[in-house]
Amino acid sequence: MTKLVVGPFNRVEGDLEVHLEISEGRVSLARVNAPLYRGFERMLEGRDPRDALTITPRICGICSISQSMAAARALGAATGVEPTPDGARVSALIHAVENAADHLTHFNLFFMPDFARLAYAGRSWHARAVERFTAMEGSAQREAVAARAELMHILGLLAGKWPHTLAVQPGGVTRAPGANDKVRILASLRGFRRYLERVLFGAPVEAFAELASEVALMRWTGGDAGLFLGIAADLDLASLGRGAGRYLSFGAYPTDAGPAFAAGVWEDGLRPIDASLIREDLSHSWMLGPTAHPEEGQTVPDEEMREAAYSWCKAPRLGGLPMETGALARQVVDGHPLAQDLARQGGVLARVAGRLLELARTQILMERLAQGIDPAARFMAAPGATAESGVGAGLVEAARGALGHWLRIRRGVIASYQIVAPTTWNFSPRDADGVPGPLEAALVGAPVRPGETTPVAVQHVVRSFDPCMVCTVH
Repeated sequence: MTKLVVGPFNRVEGDLEVHLEISEGRVSLARVNAPLYRGFERMLEGRDPRDALTITPRICGICSISQSMAAARALGAATGVEPTPDGARVSALIHAVENAADHLTHFNLFFMPDFARLAYAGRSWHARAVERFTAMEGSAQREAVAARAELMHILGLLAGKWPHTLAVQPGGVTRAPGANDKVRILASLRGFRRYLERVLFGAPVEAFAELASEVALMRWTGGDAGLFLGIAADLDLASLGRGAGRYLSFGAYPTDAGPAFAAGVWEDGLRPIDASLIREDLSHSWMLGPTAHPEEGQTVPDEEMREAAYSWCKAPRLGGLPMETGALARQVVDGHPLAQDLARQGGVLARVAGRLLELARTQILMERLAQGIDPAARFMAAPGATAESGVGAGLVEAARGALGHWLRIRRGVIASYQIVAPTTWNFSPRDADGVPGPLEAALVGAPVRPGETTPVAVQHVVRSFDPCMVCTVH
């Protein structure tokens, strides 16, 4: 048995180390370390509750709107303010644009460049991967960045700026889109559709969204998605990095008609979420305090960094169990047949294909939300009185998965603010029972070639979860 520390990782948001034990050429045990403590939760204590709308988006420059959405919903729940129906739908469109851009960025700039490595020279697809995905040079990357910029014009129209907008509020959105804005939004979405259908899928997005099984998926040859699927078949990415088959989604893009993608927990079938069963285990985290629900939780760093711990990340559990979250989880919980078929193996292929599936479905959703904009509607509810006390939770879906903000107000200020981010779920350390987090479990069995110091298979598994470590440690 040998030991190996992999990290820091490039093309990962924030700092990450993975400590591996290797036996007979495969990972036998993994411990995932988030080595950076930031302390945003502590910064919020004692502040005006409305400050959360300004401060929490600064946690991350990639998913700042997700943080805004969670903060707005938590503050609204604590103060009794709900968005207007049209405000909720425009908020959903703003959020969907950010998540779609995030998926596109992950596929083209974070995940696929690993297949341009010299380790794969000689594979039939390697030359094409080099041409399309070589970092800073690949033609796919240039096209993706241009398409992303066009899509993000919508955020300029609806959110004023990105990242760190203040447009999303408990009562809706601050800017009422006019008729001209609607025309420009729809034009941007048509441009993004053209990119998806010409470059990423090589076919109408509806055709990809209607795939109903893994067998049908693996017959897909169009666009860069087809290139990925050919690589996945050649390298057997379906069996690499398999998860436990336990998925969580808080429900994405809530409107007056319910979330566009359903909320729930999936483990051999769907069941509702009981968020009261969430606990944050600190046994292997450099944090002090009891295992508790986030509403009662604390963020007290252990300055002595006790030996039993190995990460600043807490270990969230639902009913005592680790949960995988992300695009695959959302599509599984929403009942999509392809996602549920992929979930039976739940490996690298499943996670990346789940993102591609969601990107196709989100394009259709964004078009529907934009078509429904009524310039004469009311997009913001009247603000409530400043609350002297209250408790609220904002449970949303960032691109990487389930994001929760828990707010407690006392004497008109924030008494406590706790955040559980998607990567906190996926990259959690072990809990008090020694049960590993989703990534730690998925890494077991990954091959390590002789002489590898940064095993490429390990990198595929890590990137399949699309980590955002700065959100993880707040």
